[in-house]
Amino acid sequence: MTTKSTLADTFVKYRTRLMRAVSAIVNPDDIEDIVQEAFIKSYEAQLNQEIRFERTYMLKTARNLALNHVSKASSQLNQSMEDMDHLPQELVGHSLEKNVESKERFIHFCRATDTLSPDVKRVFLLKKVYGMSQRDIAELVGISESTVEKHVAKGLMLCARYLADTPQGAGKSGQPDFKSGTGHTQ
Repeated sequence: MTTKSTLADTFVKYRTRLMRAVSAIVNPDDIEDIVQEAFIKSYEAQLNQEIRFERTYMLKTARNLALNHVSKASSQLNQSMEDMDHLPQELVGHSLEKNVESKERFIHFCRATDTLSPDVKRVFLLKKVYGMSQRDIAELVGISESTVEKHVAKGLMLCARYLADTPQGAGKSGQPDFKSGTGHTQ
């Protein structure tokens, strides 16, 4: 068993605990996205260094992402009315570039999902693109909820690996810009 597969196993095993820790910080709608982003960040970190305590690393990553999410939301709410007047002008200059970048990221996401096995791809897309619950997917596909969870984790890991290995899959930072939850990359 490779270290990469142990990270996925650790994620699946402690996912509920990660969700519980994050639920004390963010809104219920954001929990799943933050926990899965914590897995992606942990996976990316493991590509560059050895992570000896995977559960602890993912837990700290999830908590930091949740705190950053709350902080970012708070600063957006505190934006003054003067800043709101300047917002449309800033968006006009960058909207075309942002639109093109968004479409390119979506194409790279689609290519990444094409590398998945048919079973994993189906479950992954039902969860990430259509937002179905694990229970609904399990009933629709005829597999256990545990298998659904494993397929989603495997899909996340393989897509992240594809995006990391593909130069056009990386954002301006050189790292994959993969956000789960919406079916789009950001």
